[in-house]
Amino acid sequence: MTHPLVAVDARSPGAVLEALRDALSGGDAVNPRVDGDVPSDLPSRVEKRIALVIETSGSTGRSKRVALSAGALLAGAAAADQALAGPGQWVLALPAHYVAGTNVLVRSLATETAPELLPVGHFSAAAFFAAADRLDAPVRYTSLVPAQLTTVLDAARPGTEEDRILRRFDAILVGGQATPASLLARAQESGARVVRTYGSSETSGGCVYDGVPVGRTRATVVDGQLELTGPTLAEYYLGDPERTEAAFVVRDGTRWYRTGDAGEVDVDGRVTVTGRLDDVIVSGGEKVSLGVVERVVQGFPGLAGAVVVRAPHARWGEVPVVALARDTAEEPPGLDALRASVVEVAGRAAAPDRLLVVDALPLLPSGKPDRVALTRLAAEASSPAP
Repeated sequence: MTHPLVAVDARSPGAVLEALRDALSGGDAVNPRVDGDVPSDLPSRVEKRIALVIETSGSTGRSKRVALSAGALLAGAAAADQALAGPGQWVLALPAHYVAGTNVLVRSLATETAPELLPVGHFSAAAFFAAADRLDAPVRYTSLVPAQLTTVLDAARPGTEEDRILRRFDAILVGGQATPASLLARAQESGARVVRTYGSSETSGGCVYDGVPVGRTRATVVDGQLELTGPTLAEYYLGDPERTEAAFVVRDGTRWYRTGDAGEVDVDGRVTVTGRLDDVIVSGGEKVSLGVVERVVQGFPGLAGAVVVRAPHARWGEVPVVALARDTAEEPPGLDALRASVVEVAGRAAAPDRLLVVDALPLLPSGKPDRVALTRLAAEASSPAP
C-alpha cells in the first residue's frame, strides 16, 4: 500500500509542524524542502509505512532521500525523553529540513507541547533568547550547532538576563559536527547544560548522547567502521536500492547502519567517533566535500599538487585547509581568490580557512600525499576562536 508524499516548504516551520502532525498519525508522508521547489524526480507516492523523507547530500554530493517511518521518529523522541529530563518544551533554532530540526518538531508533537519557532534565516541571539523566554513548561530544551552555541554564549554574559535564560534550559543538544573541547568547556563554565549528540538522518537524528547510545540503540565497530542499530533506523534511501544495500546490512537477524565514521566502542558500550572514513566534513552544520574543494584549488596555475585537508576550528567545528609545498609556485594565489572560486562551486561553508605552506608535501611510499600527516600539521596550527 502507498500514500501521498507531500513536499512542504521548510521556510515555514509551522507548516512542517502541522504536516508532521498528520504524518505521525498515519497521514500523508512529508518531504520538507529548503526552497519549496519540488524536483521532477520526487515520487508522488511512497509506501504507507513512510512518514518523513529527509533529503541530504552524501559524501559524493549526490542527493540522498532518507525514508523514515513514524515508528522510528517516535522511538527517537521517546529515547530522548528517557535520556534527558523527560518530556519538555523546545525552541526550534535549526532549519526544518534538517533531521535535527524535524526532531524538535516530532518531540514537541509526541509530548503535546508547543515549540517556539525562530524566524527563518540568519541565526540571531536576540531572537533565540526572546523565544526561550517565552517557554512556559517546567522542562525546556533546544538543539543547536556549535556556531550557534558560540553566538549564544557570546551574548549570555554573567549576570545578564540572557545568562539567566540560558541556565534555565534543562539540556542544550549540540551536534551536526565535531564540537571543539574549548567550546564545551566554555559552556560548562557558563552553567549551560550541553549534551553532545551523534547520529544522522539514517538514525532519525541523534541517538548517542555524550557517547552513550540512548533508548534501544546499540553500537559496534566492524573493520574500523562504526555501526548502529535500533528502532530509529531509516527504512531505505528512496529510489536508491544500491546505496541502501551498501549502508544497511543484516547480521544474525539484526539490521545495522554503517555510518561511514571511524570509531571505537568500549566494554561499557560508550562510543567514541574518531573521524570520517571519507573526505566529507561538517562545517557550521553544512556538509563539505574536501575532494570538491581540492579540485577547484588544483585548477589554479601552479597548484596542481595542492592538497586539501580538514582542520578543527573553534567556531565552525571543522574547516578546509589548503596545503601546498613552498616551491609549488613562486607566488601562491591569494587566499581571497581561492575562497571566491571555491564558494562559487561548493558554497560558503567550503571556503578554505587558510593556506598551510610546508617545505615539501609529505608522501606515502606509493608517492601519494600523506593526508594523515598533513591533517596533523593543519590541526597543530588550527585557527583560534574568533
